[in-house]
Amino acid sequence: MKNRLFILVIAAITMFGVISCKSSVSDSTTNKVIYGNIVDLHARKIFPGEITINNGKIASIQETVGVYDTYILPGFVDSHIHIESTLMTPENYARMAVANGVISAVCDPHEIANVLGVDGIDFMIKNGKNTRFYFNFLAPSCVPSTIFETSGATLDAEQVAQLMSRDDIIGLAEMMNVPGVVYDDTQVLAKLQAAKNAGKPIDGHAPKTSGEQLRKYVAAGISTDHECTCVAEALEKLGLGMKIIIREGSAACDFESLYTLIKAHPGQILFCSDDMYPDDVETIGYINGLVKRAIAKGMPLWETLECACITPVKHYKLKNGLLKEGDVADFIIVNNLDEFKIISTYIQGYEVYNATTGVTDNLQHKSSSVKSLTLNKFHAEEIDTDDIEVKCEGENMKVITASEGSLITGKQIVKAKSDANGNVITDVEAGIAKLVVYNRYTASKPQVAYIKGFGLHKGAIASTIAHDSHNIIALGCDDKDIVTAINKLIAEKGGIAVCNGETIKCLPLPIAGLMTNLKPEQVAQSHLALKQMSKEMGCVINAPFMTMAFMALPVIPDLKLTDMGLFDGIAFEFTPLWE
Repeated sequence: MKNRLFILVIAAITMFGVISCKSSVSDSTTNKVIYGNIVDLHARKIFPGEITINNGKIASIQETVGVYDTYILPGFVDSHIHIESTLMTPENYARMAVANGVISAVCDPHEIANVLGVDGIDFMIKNGKNTRFYFNFLAPSCVPSTIFETSGATLDAEQVAQLMSRDDIIGLAEMMNVPGVVYDDTQVLAKLQAAKNAGKPIDGHAPKTSGEQLRKYVAAGISTDHECTCVAEALEKLGLGMKIIIREGSAACDFESLYTLIKAHPGQILFCSDDMYPDDVETIGYINGLVKRAIAKGMPLWETLECACITPVKHYKLKNGLLKEGDVADFIIVNNLDEFKIISTYIQGYEVYNATTGVTDNLQHKSSSVKSLTLNKFHAEEIDTDDIEVKCEGENMKVITASEGSLITGKQIVKAKSDANGNVITDVEAGIAKLVVYNRYTASKPQVAYIKGFGLHKGAIASTIAHDSHNIIALGCDDKDIVTAINKLIAEKGGIAVCNGETIKCLPLPIAGLMTNLKPEQVAQSHLALKQMSKEMGCVINAPFMTMAFMALPVIPDLKLTDMGLFDGIAFEFTPLWE
């Protein structure tokens, strides 16, 4: 009778949410009890229950008679991210991630490796150890991504093999050199073999690759791809056994094209951001946002959560818990299974985020003494407008065409306009701006091309984030503004700048010219101000700096500009400006 009365009292209390999501100890991982509706992804059922945590692990999961208004499920995983593209260090990225229910990320430190080599990779790993967040680093496979650009460092097959032997490296990052795989490049094959010898997964990067070339690429042991932009492309890769990572970032947005794969191919689909700014996370959400969108579009709950929580852990053999007895106590608490608003995030039994109080001190490792260093490599000298003049050498010239939500560019042939001195001028009415890429590692002349699609009608934007070698890239309508923006970045040794006449704004990025030590909210505010200024100058691209950064990446077709010249990504060779 007493037991029955006790149960009834507990049920009555929980109806009002008094102990739902409460723990008996707020800052310990011993004898902690969490209540809520348990979302069991393994048995595919939901039930009211309690989770008992001892020493950072789940001691038990018990069904109760309580009535709860919140849901407990495994934490989300970003299956492919370049943390450098958030403009933040790993420890500050983690603050943004846990606030969105992401507890683990598969990270390719490719960007900083292109600037600083192994030293840059080590910086990312050590900085990430400041937190309890699960950072899972891969060894970059393509540093530089091609021989058609100048980077700050090179990782050869021997160095990659050394990285693959390390316990803090879980696999080989995206193999972007598709021709190297297809045509048996010795270095490429040696890198792939090093991953196979280590028994670690290999990520892919094969936009627009199909047929026999794709078959050979997959046969080389490459298991994933995040570059699909349509269902037909994804289906061909799925048919060959690849897993497809649906990407939704600041510049590349593929979710709307690919989300139906969630239902049709359970267990073979993952989610990622690839490259995303913190202000975009605040606006559109993160992996939690993709889960919400998928459910709203009618995708099944279990298959959707499998993509976000289970499949990446199984594929990459990650160490974060999956809400089972005996697992590490890693999970999130959300308001419901429609909105997925994060109430709390737990890692290793610690509450690292609370919707009321924000990110908690528990996210940081109390014993960690690793400090954020300012590493960089920057030797560019200031330029003037004469350095970016282009003499008119023909009637027609090739123009790069960019579009919203895509990293793939096109090519257009247009009639060139010139001034009285025979120099090519931008054509604002036609939406054509000047694009400049300037080597920041060694003395070199800036390379110039022309681009359409950004919509600028005045001013210039510039950045030291230019995938993948991260030279200086700038785009604008006025040569003086372009040069002013570039020289501002040289003075700061890295950053993002917007210039319109006498007005110039800049977010300095002193760490490798890629990152700042600022926290997410500070980065978001600064980046948003730069983006707003670019919009006032006519820019129609939602993520102008991210999109511009990919205008220098030769491994994504069609037409790009590197510090060595205009590059045809289909023929995979340099091409003249003049047609």
